[in-house]
Amino acid sequence: MPQMQKMFRAATLSLVTAATVSACAASRDVTALPDAANVAIGQRAYADGPLIQPVAVIEDSRCPVRVACVWAGRVRVKMLWLRPNGDAQPFEVVLGEPTPLADGTITLESVHPDKRPDRPIKPGDYRFAFRFMGGL
Repeated sequence: MPQMQKMFRAATLSLVTAATVSACAASRDVTALPDAANVAIGQRAYADGPLIQPVAVIEDSRCPVRVACVWAGRVRVKMLWLRPNGDAQPFEVVLGEPTPLADGTITLESVHPDKRPDRPIKPGDYRFAFRFMGGL
């Protein structure tokens, strides 16, 4: 085998080996993020594209379970959209209302646990489900 072919094969093998090793090392350091079906305050999640993070419950005026209310109430959540360029853009969502985000809309579809008349909900107990509609 000519010297040039041996050098080409050796260089190719070195590149393939380096790429494989670095891919393995990188995949061990990456933690998979959850989808947006059961997200806690402070937790990052993918919502069918955008990376989002609930920051705080601004309002939870839902009617408690087994209580008759004139108004069903609402839930407002302060959010961050963690953009691909590294910026964190704040926005707010209201339960059941589509909110413009990126190239579509995001909807806070559910909030758990249900509100109860006998005890407040601790911030760490909240779980949210989001749906993103849009994209190219």
